[in-house]
Amino acid sequence: MTARAKPAQRGTTAEQGSVAALRTIDSNIAAFGDLYPDDTTVGGVYRPRARAGHPDGANLGWTTSFWPGVLWLAHDLTGEERYGAAAAAHVASFVERVHGGVDLETHDLGFLYTLSCVVPWRRTGDAEAREAALAAADHLMTRFLEPAGIIQAWGDLSNPAQAGRTIIDSLMNMPLLYWASEETGSPGYADAARRHTAQLRDHIIRPDGTTFHTFYWDVESGAPLRGATQQGHSDDSCWARGQAWGIYGFTLSHRYTGDESFLHAAERCAAYFLDHLPDDDVAYWDLVFTDGSDQPRDSSAAAIAACGLDELAGLVADPAAADRYRTAARGIVDSLVLRYATAPDGRPRALLRHSVYDMPKNVGVDEGCLWGDYFYLEALTRTIEPGWVPYW
Repeated sequence: MTARAKPAQRGTTAEQGSVAALRTIDSNIAAFGDLYPDDTTVGGVYRPRARAGHPDGANLGWTTSFWPGVLWLAHDLTGEERYGAAAAAHVASFVERVHGGVDLETHDLGFLYTLSCVVPWRRTGDAEAREAALAAADHLMTRFLEPAGIIQAWGDLSNPAQAGRTIIDSLMNMPLLYWASEETGSPGYADAARRHTAQLRDHIIRPDGTTFHTFYWDVESGAPLRGATQQGHSDDSCWARGQAWGIYGFTLSHRYTGDESFLHAAERCAAYFLDHLPDDDVAYWDLVFTDGSDQPRDSSAAAIAACGLDELAGLVADPAAADRYRTAARGIVDSLVLRYATAPDGRPRALLRHSVYDMPKNVGVDEGCLWGDYFYLEALTRTIEPGWVPYW
């Protein structure tokens, strides 16, 4: 990597934010190494991931890859090989996980293996990482349901409660399939990703530009059935993190396919999100809430949206729209740095405070979270290094 000035030598708001973030990352490396923090902090502090029947810090669940993802970003920001070495040390765990069939019954294999294995394959030529990522893509393809043309989100495919269900988060898992087609020359992966994204374009976005969190199809006929929520305020509200996934996920599918309808879908999601932000540009956990409510914010939704808006700005043809998206992304980043970032204190903390994992279940409410850490640092990286090439 080309040598560069360390963030401490820089002066913008984003650069100041990266200085604090890197100090917290150093504390988290000391605390966890090649193990995994839990999904969210408790009382503002990360604890080792604890799952019954497994040792503390085991590689289970959908969020573990955000930890090596953060480490790769730290490497990109600083050029310091110690961060790259710390990130690469996680490859072995993900290789073992996919070949051992450990906790793979989820569409989130895209999150898990893009950051943990596709990135080191691209950066270091790690052949084991490539093999593991392709194995994960093959496993993800087993969740593709004909004739509905969707990838089922959760659970055993024989579970009737989950049959034909997908969620808006799934859009961020499609880059693994696009990559697998590019890597192997086999179009099947990308075809499945395109069909899945088109179904969400047509059914998970409502006419007013809001989104359902989750949507069901009939697995026999392929007919669309109904939208609902799992983590939003209500079936008819607009869960903020889901709307942010829509901005970023539809944009990424446009980047891979050139399909203008995906770009339009991303812009519809962006328009509603931006029009329903509070004064400090950091969304409440559901966009039904506005300033004056006593509801918590979701800083992780803001970080995801900032990344998606920045990506969208680079792909739209209209210069005025691009400027709006890029300006909005920078405003969100500045607000996160100034109002939501954690002050490093040597303990294993999240990079951002005030996120919400699952409000209806009272899980991770007003805490930090691993995906918030990752997308916040990605947003900082995009701001500080305009030529940075995204991992997705």
